[in-house]
Amino acid sequence: MSTTERDYYELLGVSRGASEAEIKKAFRALARELHPDVSDHPEAEERFKQLVEAYEVLSKSETRELYDRFGHAGLRSGGYQPTGVDFGSLSDLFSAFFGDEMFGAAAQSRGRQRGADIAAEVEIELTEAATGLKREVAFEAETVCHLCEGSGMEPGTEPTTCPTCKGQGMFQQVSQSIFGQVMRTQACATCGGAGKVIEHPCENCKGSGREMDERTLEVEIPAGIHDRQPIRISGEGHAGARGGGAGDVYVLVRVRPDARFVREGDDLVSTLELTMTQAALGGRRTVATLDGETEVEIKPGSQPGTVLTLKGKGMPRLQGFGHGDLRLLLSVLVPRKLDEEQRKLLQQFEEGATAVTYEHDEGVFKRLKGVFH
Repeated sequence: MSTTERDYYELLGVSRGASEAEIKKAFRALARELHPDVSDHPEAEERFKQLVEAYEVLSKSETRELYDRFGHAGLRSGGYQPTGVDFGSLSDLFSAFFGDEMFGAAAQSRGRQRGADIAAEVEIELTEAATGLKREVAFEAETVCHLCEGSGMEPGTEPTTCPTCKGQGMFQQVSQSIFGQVMRTQACATCGGAGKVIEHPCENCKGSGREMDERTLEVEIPAGIHDRQPIRISGEGHAGARGGGAGDVYVLVRVRPDARFVREGDDLVSTLELTMTQAALGGRRTVATLDGETEVEIKPGSQPGTVLTLKGKGMPRLQGFGHGDLRLLLSVLVPRKLDEEQRKLLQQFEEGATAVTYEHDEGVFKRLKGVFH
């Protein structure tokens, strides 16, 4: 395994059954230790990038489930790309991931804030999941205000220095404790830590610097994608604040059930109905596959529950190497209504049957177990 594909749980030092709180706690501790501004280790930058990527995957249920099932290859095939890491302060990093910060509210309010992620959903057919396709997805997202260009101020105006904190954005307060003097830093309530006050907010965005907009993205859905698998589109989510990066869009792909097949991993399972005479005599039958119809050979004396495997006729693998199989479960139909002539013919057959006619083989239950892995 390459250094870029180390086990994410190993990187964070947690078990595969770790809770969300345990993952968050482990990331916080390691981020303080490995941040390039703190650590002088020669590989600190690379290790920090791996740490951020591990937390990004394991902190979201969609990407964590995908990683647990298919590993790094499944993440890549599902459209996941690690977020680019800019080595700002630790408070900026924690603000981006947790919506809080490490060194007080002032640091958070003064720094850049990453935009929120957006969830969208698209439905496709099983046949489309087998070939892959491009699909347009519409959603609403906050974008930079077109009028003030994100400043939050009415065009032609300037912010003024906060009269309360004199532009510092924060207050420091010293208090006495049993451990000695403790200095606390808190954001200015008037300017929210910005150090500036907007006296003339933008009429369009009401000072937020952002506005809602209808957006449409073309999403490339890879062949072999599974039902409820997310595709991450980096940087297309809600716009950030104060120059922060945009969030991501997670498109949940729903694969509609197909009446002909049941999917099991990369394999497909279907049934082939035969009359009891067709099962006894054998012959060739036409069956449906994802590629169209094909013929299969039925051996004489085929039993109910027999499984025929068509190699490579299942779903394409997400990694892009080969296909799963199509497994056909033989279902033998017994006539429910017989006329007098048919009844006599069957009675004659039964009277002439011997032990060899009904030679025993593996039981029906054992054959049925072969349908599902």
